[in-house]
Amino acid sequence: MRTRVHKLYQQLFDSRERMHVCTVALPPTPSGAILDKVLSRYIMKIAVLGATGQTGQQLLKQALQQGHCVTAVVRNPGKLTLTHENLKVVEADIFSEDCLKPHFKGQDAVLSCLGFPISFFYGVTGYTQSMKAALNAMREVKVNRIITMTSWYTDPDSGSNSSFLIRFMLLPMIRSVLNNMYEMENFLKQTDDINWTVVRPPGLKNMPTTANEFLTHEGYYVPDENGLPVGQSVSRGDVARFMLSLLSDNAWMKKAVAIITK
Repeated sequence: MRTRVHKLYQQLFDSRERMHVCTVALPPTPSGAILDKVLSRYIMKIAVLGATGQTGQQLLKQALQQGHCVTAVVRNPGKLTLTHENLKVVEADIFSEDCLKPHFKGQDAVLSCLGFPISFFYGVTGYTQSMKAALNAMREVKVNRIITMTSWYTDPDSGSNSSFLIRFMLLPMIRSVLNNMYEMENFLKQTDDINWTVVRPPGLKNMPTTANEFLTHEGYYVPDENGLPVGQSVSRGDVARFMLSLLSDNAWMKKAVAIITK
């Protein structure tokens, strides 16, 4: 049995060019634990939008640690100081499908941690505009998987069970952002030819990943047994961890999922 598994291990990495696998340092004779870990997932080529943001940087670090080959598509490369042999940083207009196409070509998936500032006077349009450009570019170069991040309470009526401060102070303050996130989510729901997933976290804490278990719900927040929101925040590292886990999990394909950790 062990001989057969070792042959499978060898075949997996002998075909790394066909699978777009990047250079990964591997032990010459893997132990059972290492072998199981390697065979439990594929190494992928992924393009990351919003890589200079705080959640995006957490996602980059974890993706590289997992052995993925990452193309960080950014507006300002000077904001990204991380270097790695499997990381390529490229500058592009995220609202232009023509600019995105060469950087999406050959990728296995696109992950977006893009964020846009509040606008009280003109509204926010960056989420829908960037998503339309990304999907059009993906179609052109035959990339079929995108994972993106929005927030709890994107639906204007979904915050009625939240706390007083969130409902009457925070949500009105960020409503211009939430409204455009909601528009983008509805746009994706009408998209049949791309395998998309929307990840909805609550408030974000500038903390690294944990080992905490995720709670998930196909809705605009994660409810307890009484329908009230469970908690108020999650670490950015854990959001990145959940997004990366979806690369090998089809459970939330063409769905939006609210998350938080226990």
